[in-house]
Amino acid sequence: MAAYACNNNQNNNLVVYPYNFIDFYSQNANFGVVTPQSLGVINPNLISPSQVLVPCNPPVFLVPSFNFPLNPSVFDQMDEERSLSLVQLMTNEGLVPSTEEEDKRRNVIQKLKEIVLAWVKRVAWQRRLPKEQIAETHATILTYGSYGLGVHGSESDIDALCLGPEFATMAEDFFVVLHNMLKSRPEVSEIHCVKDAKVPLMRFKFDGILIDLPYACLHVLSVPENVDVLNPFFLRDLDETSWKSLSGVRANKCILQLLPDLELHGFLGGVHLAILVAHVCQNHPKGSLNTLVANFFKTYAYWPWPTPVMLQDPMLPAAGYPSETRSLMPIRLPCSPHEYCHSNITRSTFYKIRTEFLRGHNTTRDLMRPDFDWHFLFEPFPYSKKFARFVKVYLSASNQDELGDWVGWVKSRFRSLILKLEEVQGLCDPNPTEYIDVDVTEPHIVFYWGLQPGRTNLLDIVAVEKDFLKNIHNGFQGSPGRMELLVVQASQLSKSSQLDSGSGRRTKACWKNLDYNRPRIPVYSQHLPNYIIGYVDAKADSKYPSAGG
Repeated sequence: MAAYACNNNQNNNLVVYPYNFIDFYSQNANFGVVTPQSLGVINPNLISPSQVLVPCNPPVFLVPSFNFPLNPSVFDQMDEERSLSLVQLMTNEGLVPSTEEEDKRRNVIQKLKEIVLAWVKRVAWQRRLPKEQIAETHATILTYGSYGLGVHGSESDIDALCLGPEFATMAEDFFVVLHNMLKSRPEVSEIHCVKDAKVPLMRFKFDGILIDLPYACLHVLSVPENVDVLNPFFLRDLDETSWKSLSGVRANKCILQLLPDLELHGFLGGVHLAILVAHVCQNHPKGSLNTLVANFFKTYAYWPWPTPVMLQDPMLPAAGYPSETRSLMPIRLPCSPHEYCHSNITRSTFYKIRTEFLRGHNTTRDLMRPDFDWHFLFEPFPYSKKFARFVKVYLSASNQDELGDWVGWVKSRFRSLILKLEEVQGLCDPNPTEYIDVDVTEPHIVFYWGLQPGRTNLLDIVAVEKDFLKNIHNGFQGSPGRMELLVVQASQLSKSSQLDSGSGRRTKACWKNLDYNRPRIPVYSQHLPNYIIGYVDAKADSKYPSAGG
């Protein structure tokens, strides 16, 4: 049993927090004072600089059901079997793209490159550049994120950066000319401009695949197809928006350079999680998939935030740069010692992420036990059991096109709503999943955010709504939709929402949820009797173990 302790280096006192797993959203959670001194379990600001949260008796991988020494080679074989079972689970559940899906994505990127090339030549013509220069001018598309790293899922979107020359502006040429060219294409649907985000972009579907397309303008007359985004020549005199847009591509390239010989398993969406996973891979370069997953959760369950996470780059000095003090969870971009990932983390989301790291570690800390099942990691979060009350955020518009612009704008302002709720109510759980009420006919999207248990039920949601409406109506250039905030009880949740099943409209922040009612057959180890390494569907090919265990 693992406990959490506070190690005070000044007097060697050891204060043990008496919980095997801390659930910060449980109504039974005890946050009282621990003697002989206060213990900051999650917020590092509650701990003095000389104190660090450390695990007492760190968990080790054991096979408790066997009473004989385990040969290391047998352990390695079991570890490999367990890794294969996770890969098979991802394949069985459609999380790994098929060859046809991969070909479709490559075709989409190729078509986008052709459109962008035609666009930049049109812009050059509109600028009345010489014919010779128009013929030579070029723009390109670079992919990044999970797709750029080659670790995307079958339902993942594509993060693609449009790189253009200095005469192609964002406001006019990107958001007007290129937008109209894309909108006229039969393959493109649901196209929206998100102009006021930290990284402005166009979001659309191309042949059914969701594309996020930001823009960066380089101080060159032509952008080469194989442009090196780490070359200082292309980075000179960049405006702030272009610099931010380039950050994701540059971070991806650095990650691949720093981990050249390792097949990276398990990257989740977003540059933040990509760097967290890469950090674990650097520290365990020979680790199996089984080991990397366990060490990921173990590492960040005990990480002493706000100590920043950073990749080891032999080309950069190890120290001498100011630390990041503005973020609760600082993560340094590998492409520059001065830059950190932009983050909207608040107290609520900080606690939520830490809780999930702890929950993941509690699930995976003994991967070699016979009854372990990978499905435990994919179980939907039990929102309706964890929270008695929810803030319902209802967004609607007169048609689907206006709804897309309206929802994108409101979501870009969600941080101010979270901060207001934290101010008047304490912590909340801003569930990113978008739901649709099947009983409502108008175009709409609904969010349900859990409110901290144990706090007063008296929440002046009208005042919160009034304050938030001022924020979202300030600067919106389109046709504003309607926004309504309500506090609802768990018993009042619409059955169509099914918060615990995750069956709402999927967003890039959500995994595909698995069907737990499907009959499965256990697969046993070839090396140890009665040791289950995975499961297969009752009607599936049992040649390989599924990711079930």
